[in-house]
Amino acid sequence: MKFARLGPIGQESPAVLVNDTYFDISAITADITGEFLASTRPDAVRAAIEAGSLPAIENADALRIGAPIVRPSAVICIGMNYAAHAAESGSLPPEIPIMFLKTPNTVVGPNDSVEIPRGSTKTDWEVELGVVISKRASYLDSPDDSINHIAGFVTANDVSERDFQMAVSGGQWSKGKCAPGFNPTGPWLVTPDEVDYQNLSLKSRVNGEIRQDSTTADQIFDVNFVIWHLSQYLALEPGDLVLTGTPEGVALSGRFPYLSAGDVCEIEIEGLGVQRQEFTAYEGVHK
Repeated sequence: MKFARLGPIGQESPAVLVNDTYFDISAITADITGEFLASTRPDAVRAAIEAGSLPAIENADALRIGAPIVRPSAVICIGMNYAAHAAESGSLPPEIPIMFLKTPNTVVGPNDSVEIPRGSTKTDWEVELGVVISKRASYLDSPDDSINHIAGFVTANDVSERDFQMAVSGGQWSKGKCAPGFNPTGPWLVTPDEVDYQNLSLKSRVNGEIRQDSTTADQIFDVNFVIWHLSQYLALEPGDLVLTGTPEGVALSGRFPYLSAGDVCEIEIEGLGVQRQEFTAYEGVHK
């Protein structure tokens, strides 16, 4: 299944996409929350699809697409999880997963515009496979247990400000990862039965020109290992979002310019959908 949330910011309604048609599932759940994902209600949605009892959403194509999950309690990220990206960053491949955090308010709709932060000269893109948690994961016995704690997968853009991340970070990356809107997510949350998540094509484009073109098969630490490993150090809760790293082809490599106002970034993962953001200039003090 492909879950989605449609409507203006703060007024999104839950939906499911079936054969290019969005159907309203608000009679089953008020929203795509961790509580919903941990319950049996996704099975009720599947049964309603099979029964043909869900109402179609009229003019769905005219509606804004929100992030396919409500604001999670945590966004946990894995750094340098593709060897070629580690190399272009000037680092050796890590021997254990590198973890950092993004704030939950970075999660926005897949096509929402992203404001370049005040003083930024090095705003960068990163296509990433996102994993959404379905039930609490703490001290899992083995990587094989991970799939039982995964609600589905999303396309994500781990937008980064490299000066904030590297030069003024104090050794911690999150300062360059947490500006508002720095995690466009979606368009859909796709359930595991529809995703070959260890062999997905990932691409990014800036102003129509290809930047990243890789596959999740090139990950150093695969999805199952990442979820198991994280569970040894923290408890993942239903609805939490885990970003699993980006392949080579970012501006940090020195091969491409950083993002400027007016640039358009497209992020695509096979089977999980395409997202598109226009980057805009900082417009004044936020209060």
